[in-house]
Amino acid sequence: MPTNRDLVALDAEAVRTSVGMVARATAGDLDRPTPCAGWTLRDLLGHMAAQHYGFAAASRGEADIAVWRSRPLGDDPVGAYREAARHVLEAFAVDGVAQRAFPLPEIRDGGPFPGAQAVSFHFIDYVVHSWDVARTLGHPVAFDPELLDVALAVARAVPGGEARRGPGAAFAPAVTSQGGARLDEIVALLGRSPAWRPVSV
Repeated sequence: MPTNRDLVALDAEAVRTSVGMVARATAGDLDRPTPCAGWTLRDLLGHMAAQHYGFAAASRGEADIAVWRSRPLGDDPVGAYREAARHVLEAFAVDGVAQRAFPLPEIRDGGPFPGAQAVSFHFIDYVVHSWDVARTLGHPVAFDPELLDVALAVARAVPGGEARRGPGAAFAPAVTSQGGARLDEIVALLGRSPAWRPVSV
């Protein structure tokens, strides 16, 4: 695994990639289906933004579950997402953030979790959500090989079994991946079919 400093940097890279993917969406794309079952792109962006605010609050030791709830994105969902991403990037850029204790009220017993582990949770979310948005829009997404090596290690460490089947589970059960790219293996481990395509693309 990378050092704490490197993990924060890799997380920032994943978040910036997600911002770049989201920036390609138009108003007409917001009602497209996504790889997240039952969610449109608008729903997904609301979730992604809320998670940024939640993790940022957790990095400050705040445990209020209300911060984690999706909120309206207004007339400019892309801009609202960009602002949420800026917020968490600033929060995680504080010296020593990976050594803090993060209360994460949406995960298991709420923690607190060691900061480096919490950052790894956020990191893997935004590698996968970048893929979600890219696949929704019909665009490719690419990450550096080092980032994908770390993401694969994190994905393999995510608990499976019944933890993936309950209400509110962060990831669906793993699916079979027929070889292919490293990113395909990562998303398959976390419940996405690498072959998923929206009907309209």
